[in-house]
Amino acid sequence: MAAWASNLRPNVTMSCIVLGAVGVSLGFSVRVLMSQNSTKETVIIPSPRATQLPKLSKEETSALPYPPDALPGARDVETPYGTIKVFEWGPEDGEKVLLLHGISTPCLSLGILGEALVERGYRVMVFDFFGRGYSDAPTDIPYDIRLYSTQMLLALASSKLPWTGDNGFHIIGYSLGGGLAVSFAKYYSHMIRSLVLVASGGLIRSEHVSRRSRILYSKGVLPEPLLRWLVRRRITPQPATTTSEAKMASEVVATTTTATTTSEQSTKKHHKNSDASGGDSFDNAVLSPHRPNSTVSSVMAWQVQHQQGFLTAFMSSIRHAPIYEQREDWMKLGQLLAARRKASSASGADEDEESVGGRSLPGLLGGKVLLVLGSTDPVIVKEELIHDAISVLGEDGFEAVVLDCGHEIVMTRGEEVAGLAAGFWSRI
Repeated sequence: MAAWASNLRPNVTMSCIVLGAVGVSLGFSVRVLMSQNSTKETVIIPSPRATQLPKLSKEETSALPYPPDALPGARDVETPYGTIKVFEWGPEDGEKVLLLHGISTPCLSLGILGEALVERGYRVMVFDFFGRGYSDAPTDIPYDIRLYSTQMLLALASSKLPWTGDNGFHIIGYSLGGGLAVSFAKYYSHMIRSLVLVASGGLIRSEHVSRRSRILYSKGVLPEPLLRWLVRRRITPQPATTTSEAKMASEVVATTTTATTTSEQSTKKHHKNSDASGGDSFDNAVLSPHRPNSTVSSVMAWQVQHQQGFLTAFMSSIRHAPIYEQREDWMKLGQLLAARRKASSASGADEDEESVGGRSLPGLLGGKVLLVLGSTDPVIVKEELIHDAISVLGEDGFEAVVLDCGHEIVMTRGEEVAGLAAGFWSRI
């Protein structure tokens, strides 16, 4: 559980404020509460693959904002935790790259980045996290690094090609996916050729969690059925509106809190009318290079309406996934990177392939990671992340590049991110 969630204690005044703000009356229907709690009886919630697609014609399926064949190399992987939607394409002899998406949008959000990497000769794999897109949602386990690591390994094992083993693949993690990549590296560093962290979660400061989110996504303050009803009400599209990723981002961090330093004041002022407010550059960002109608808003609206496991996955991920204050895992990554740099330095002038560039230790080649950030990103504030990365990874543990964009970086700047990653890989 996130530090801010585990430290929260029931507070009568705070609870009353939240209840009043959302207009919950004392006569809240028991029937509604029971209906929102019904998912507890289900171990696995099926995805739209089983609940929606069988009802649609071929033409209707193709017209969806996120059709099941939106990306090349689609396959459905059956696992004990439910079916996973995986896409894998690109030259079979190319270096392998695993892409990890964010907390809300499914893996289609990485389509432009994936296509750009394939064009550069890489083999790419993406998959929908449990409860997102076309992956089922287990309900009897927290959505923490244990579940996500297991899903990553299950997806990798489903390939006809060998992905695991020493230096098996690169990881590009976006937002939540970046935090997951760092925590995954703590246990499987030998398999990861390199890490590229794009607008990465993991070190988000808990001070950015709003009071409302502390209530909605913590246990023990309000009854769980009520919390589920409130969150569902907040994220469900209303008539003549859409649900945007920007709205989801506001559930992760508070983007309108009062700043305390000159730097922060400047950042908040700059972000006042940015993507955090649902700007066109975010909500209208296109997720697929071949489907201009597949925008962030349209895909999110489809997912919220038809992915019945999304609420479970979203709430549990905020509570348990490595999003906030994960300094311990990042410090461990810093130690692993330092060990690679030390091994490389110890090799001196020895040009043997097994000792150059940190290769005497498998994984994390070059002993550093690449951070790619958006200059106007209200979710991952570049100044804070770079400052905190120095403290946990060390100045020699990473390179940082800032692009002129917001949190939609992998959609609107996917080709540029691919170029930055390829250039980084050529140097390590």
